[in-house]
Amino acid sequence: MIRGRRLGLPGKLARWLGLSLICFGIVFATGAFALEQVGELSKAEVKAALRQVPATYPGMVHLLPATLETTQWGWFDNAEEPVLHIASGDTVVVETMMHSHNQVVPGLTIEEIKKLRTDHPGRGPHTLTGPIYVEGAEPGDTLKVNILKIVPRAYATNFNVPGMFGQFPDQFPDGQVKYVYLDMDRKVAEFLPGIEIPLAPFPGTIGVAREEPGQYSSVPPGRYAGNLDIRDMVAGTTLYVPVFVDGALLWTGDSHAAQGNGEINLTALESAFKEIVLNVELIKGESIEWPQIETPTDWIRLGVDRDLNIALDIAKAETIEFLAAQRQISAAEAEALMPTVSDCRVSQVVDINKGVHCLNPKDVTATKTVAYPTAETDDYFVAFTEGDDLNAIMDAASLDMMAQLQEKKGLSRLDAYGLASIAMDCRLNAIAADAKSLHCVIPKSLWVDEA
Repeated sequence: MIRGRRLGLPGKLARWLGLSLICFGIVFATGAFALEQVGELSKAEVKAALRQVPATYPGMVHLLPATLETTQWGWFDNAEEPVLHIASGDTVVVETMMHSHNQVVPGLTIEEIKKLRTDHPGRGPHTLTGPIYVEGAEPGDTLKVNILKIVPRAYATNFNVPGMFGQFPDQFPDGQVKYVYLDMDRKVAEFLPGIEIPLAPFPGTIGVAREEPGQYSSVPPGRYAGNLDIRDMVAGTTLYVPVFVDGALLWTGDSHAAQGNGEINLTALESAFKEIVLNVELIKGESIEWPQIETPTDWIRLGVDRDLNIALDIAKAETIEFLAAQRQISAAEAEALMPTVSDCRVSQVVDINKGVHCLNPKDVTATKTVAYPTAETDDYFVAFTEGDDLNAIMDAASLDMMAQLQEKKGLSRLDAYGLASIAMDCRLNAIAADAKSLHCVIPKSLWVDEA
């Protein structure tokens, strides 16, 4: 019993020490977890700070490299976690990738390109850098994206996937891929020996998240902008786009070095940008129905739809609204004025939703000076068609132009398809519902060995 009493105190002490150690462990683990969370937050803050650099662009300047962590392949999703947060007025120097997470690079065959599409049904080919969260942006606002500078990679590609996509998949069961060097000193790319394409880099895809939740293909453009494929959107221009979700969620990719007005074989000169410099401003409380583009000389209004006739109707309505406000005239007067001042083009016909855009001069005294040839001239090969269905006359004009390139210049079917996609300029003259005329031209100046 004496021994038991002597052992009682150390036993209790051991138990108390054990409980104390358990409590200490719980407190320590909780504190360590909190410290870990703070540490993770600090890493994010450090990463964000390391992307901020001194530069002569407006606002805070952020670098956004294209990595597997900062890009998505072929999808938009408004639930995607932002890869960068910026304030209104900040500038982002964005890097982009080639298609399919940088897999479509010189050396990849057309069979391998096709497999990248068939192995991933529903997904677009584009690699999109973003999303970028703009602080304070919310539905009902407008995002103003100033394109300050574009520097492409050294190469680009044009291809049509055999029997898939493009304007004429059934007529082109065969396909080809072509890679070209981008000579930015001379601002040209040699498409074929003796044929040089002038370079004018622009983002084929730039836009915000749309309102609908879930994952959706990067291919069709819409009110959120996206894959507009409007070649006028070069450095020095500005995109205005409505905001549909908090933060806007801005992406860009599908980087082009050149493209026609009327992209037809699915692709332009598809490249990637070493940098596209975007200054982003938030216009609070001002909502627009469709994206708008401002150039140094024009305001561009546009429309997109699966039916090219409806796309034209939307572009016309947007243009009439613009002209009425710009010139303080009625809608009827604006509609009557539109044929004399508005220069409307087919943007593309291969992105599920087809596009039409109209350039309207800022100078209210200006009139339209663009030519609408109906037959070959000294300067242009011309494919002219007219009718009441813009889809049908666009098809007819495209086929006519490709036939001319084969007959008059000896191009192969596939090369004619590719050249038309990156160089043909399809201009709308008559735009009435029951009478439309389309004038597609390719400059003869592309054949430099004959100049």
